[in-house]
Amino acid sequence: MSATNTIFDVFVIGGGINGVGIANDAAGRGLNVALCEMNDLASATSSASSKLIHGGLRYLEYYEFGLVKKALAEREVLLKNAPHIISPLVFRLPHQAHLRPAWMIRAGLFLYDNLSKRLTLPKSKGIKFKSTDPLKVEITKGFEYADAWVDDSRLTVLNALSAKSNGAKLFTQTKVLEAKSVNGIWHLKVLDRVTGETSQMHSKTLVNAAGPWVENITDNINSAESHGIRLVKGSHIVVPKIHHDQHAYILQNEDQRIVFVLPFEDDFSLIGTTDVDYQDDPQQAEISQDEIDYLVSITNSYFKHQISQQDIVHTFAGVRPLLHDEAEDAKAVTRDYTIELSTNGHAPLLNIYGGKITTYRTLAESAVDKLSTLFPNLKPAWTKNTTLPGGDFNSRSMLSAKLAEEFPWLPIALRQRYVRSYGSLCYRFLDGCYTQEDLGEHYGSGLYQKELCYLVQHEWAKSLDDVIWRRTKLGLRLSKQEKEKINQYLASKLTEHSYAQKCCA
Repeated sequence: MSATNTIFDVFVIGGGINGVGIANDAAGRGLNVALCEMNDLASATSSASSKLIHGGLRYLEYYEFGLVKKALAEREVLLKNAPHIISPLVFRLPHQAHLRPAWMIRAGLFLYDNLSKRLTLPKSKGIKFKSTDPLKVEITKGFEYADAWVDDSRLTVLNALSAKSNGAKLFTQTKVLEAKSVNGIWHLKVLDRVTGETSQMHSKTLVNAAGPWVENITDNINSAESHGIRLVKGSHIVVPKIHHDQHAYILQNEDQRIVFVLPFEDDFSLIGTTDVDYQDDPQQAEISQDEIDYLVSITNSYFKHQISQQDIVHTFAGVRPLLHDEAEDAKAVTRDYTIELSTNGHAPLLNIYGGKITTYRTLAESAVDKLSTLFPNLKPAWTKNTTLPGGDFNSRSMLSAKLAEEFPWLPIALRQRYVRSYGSLCYRFLDGCYTQEDLGEHYGSGLYQKELCYLVQHEWAKSLDDVIWRRTKLGLRLSKQEKEKINQYLASKLTEHSYAQKCCA
């Protein structure tokens, strides 16, 4: 690696949303930053969320007022800074008398509306359901409120792109094997999992943002502190869409848990999540039969359209590293974060515990603020008023119209996907194309060679899953044969150092 002779200011372990958020913030404040991720960006928890930017209405029941207020404020910031991958989403909350009482829900929604300033989203209201609505006819009333939808894995990738543009060096498929503090400098032994080569890297400070593996890292660092992490698994199922309106639904269950039913990729419904304590390897997390039965059952208890396990087209599960606050039930464990700076017998070490995707930016800003005593020339915080890459446009509809004018041959569905996945970044692979044939070989479901090359050259995509699940969601549509064709193409072309030159030759 070319970085082996550099002493970085900040070395981040972990390529989830918190890790890349910190790398981006630090690089933009003038620090020399490196980040290592042992797999792909967003390959664990950060691609397995419920895809929501929200305050967390249910957290009010556990008196998490500070967390909700902070998250609601961030909701407005992120809607403004990433309009391509984040959009408003209206939720309907059906009410049934045997569940949470209506007065409690009204009080919660009043707080939700007023804990933080709303700039773009409507306030909550009571509603009555019609016989034409997708819910069972005995459900006649409920509530409506607004939050936001996010493509979680692309949020991670866009932060990585921003970090790179600010000078950060990001290494995926690169595992930290050892970290030692020597004379106030971290000496890190890292393994390139593609080539099998090991090398040494050095940094003045170390940031442990390894998510579910955060304590694995601290256990391997001499004199590092531990903070008690509780691993909680959340699982989701995807089925063909069970209703035709654009609303999301939040369902109350008799065990006081809630389940979201969300519009997903035009033709599907995303249903989740669960909260189950987890003890095994986070990388191996998958949905259990009990969780499938639970999600199917609660969905069928509300909707006219009934689903079964046979309808499921995709599942995913993620493990959230939550602060161990002695709550008996996994659903009640706090989603807030803690940032700890330690110099106890070693060079500066910043450990990141907990957090949720909605507050990743404030977590990152707070983490870098912690380093200000170590770097007196640190520039001011900057991310609050800066759009993420591709977000420099006024509205999706205006960008779509602009693309339609410049590339009239582009199919509408493909143009819309480019807008909501890449924003203006799509020009990086559309420029120079004058016909659909100029996009190169078609691999199925609107994935062309130009986009594939872009993802590998600029967005760290190295494997089939990187492309069809984390950079896009085309895995929902591609056939087994089409997936194999993409996989073979990547395998035949991809080496860490030569693919970028060969890809579009």
